[in-house]
Amino acid sequence: MRMENKLARALLVGGAFSAVCSSTAAQAETALSICYINHPVQVANVAILEKWAIKQGVKLNKTVTSYAVYLPKITQMLTSGASDQCDIIWNNDDWGQDLAQYLEPLDDVLNARKVEVGQLEPFHTADGKTTAVSMTTTAGILFYRTDLVQEAELPKTWEDLVKISQTLQSEKKVKWGYVGGMSYTNTFFSFWWTLWNNNCDIYAPAYERDNKKLAADGWKPMIYSPCQVQTAEFWWDALNSKKISPLGMTTYSRDEANAIFQAGDAAFTVADTTFLGTFNNPERSSVAGKVGIAPFPVGPMSDGVRTWIDVWGWSIPKILPNDRKTAAKKLLGAMLGDSDGQIEQWKQTGAPPPNTDVWPTLEKNDLTWRRLRMILFKPDHVHAAYYFRNWATVHKVYSDTLIRAMKGKREDIAATLKASSDAIRAGAVAND
Repeated sequence: MRMENKLARALLVGGAFSAVCSSTAAQAETALSICYINHPVQVANVAILEKWAIKQGVKLNKTVTSYAVYLPKITQMLTSGASDQCDIIWNNDDWGQDLAQYLEPLDDVLNARKVEVGQLEPFHTADGKTTAVSMTTTAGILFYRTDLVQEAELPKTWEDLVKISQTLQSEKKVKWGYVGGMSYTNTFFSFWWTLWNNNCDIYAPAYERDNKKLAADGWKPMIYSPCQVQTAEFWWDALNSKKISPLGMTTYSRDEANAIFQAGDAAFTVADTTFLGTFNNPERSSVAGKVGIAPFPVGPMSDGVRTWIDVWGWSIPKILPNDRKTAAKKLLGAMLGDSDGQIEQWKQTGAPPPNTDVWPTLEKNDLTWRRLRMILFKPDHVHAAYYFRNWATVHKVYSDTLIRAMKGKREDIAATLKASSDAIRAGAVAND
């Protein structure tokens, strides 16, 4: 055989071997899909996961879904047993316990329990295992314009909020005193932060989230109790008579409210702390550098400031093959161990690092962090949701009722609220 023929055959065999090796390597690469919404903190946390995916030889495929369709899509995926759509999913306390039966326990993920006490309760299984790891602590806070309101003048009561707002409006410094989301799923940024700061809640006893204790009390609705009527009257006045908020706010999501605040047309808003970075981003906000954070003003029946604080987390479907579960857990553990990445997430968004071991680093040299931690973690807390299967339905009934009260006559508020009492109780009792 001629030498060139031997060489050609050798190259052919070598090329075939290389192709086989390349194919094997490609097949060996782990691919994971992560499903989430386009929210600043989720985008920031996914960036950390992407960094570690590269280091771990994982191809991370991203599926971004709108908030409106996210829960139905994920619920359908989990309940149908589909295993090829999402390997890592965003999990929210609103539905954490409802989905827990379909999710993998994550107690074996490194640093999974490094969160504030009680934060993972919404994601626990019946035997106390957690089905989520934190991407951040999410909590509401009062944002205000530091160029218009001095820290010493911040509103401590609802009455203060009204007076300061009306003064700023009369001086033509802002169009609105307060703006916040009010539509269904945005109830937190208006009705609920005031409800919880008026010694009130959806069911009695107030602030209780243990279903057994609530059931023992008969799932008693508080929707027409004096503290709730007073809260509804405050918002009716804010919209209709005091006019510190736009009349169309009953239709606002947090996005519309945030846009008005970022445009400089309102002095105050309530939003998740995770929007601090957006509000102070000069490319996205005309009030950048002029935004501060403060405790909630309290209502007449309040016995102190109360904040809602919960975890946004990542979860893994139970039905996944073991190799993908293992890869997903390793990736989440790397994120939880990345202190630099978590600090950058805080700087970009205002979202507290998911691992509380990172917090002391910020405590040393970050004034904004120290103020945020004092506001959020010093007062009493409340979970922002209840944990039974029909909670989303109850939330919708509640939201529709309050908005109906806003559009009716002030003297009809109590009757409007009472009319939904049976439906709110029935929504909970159906789960017993």
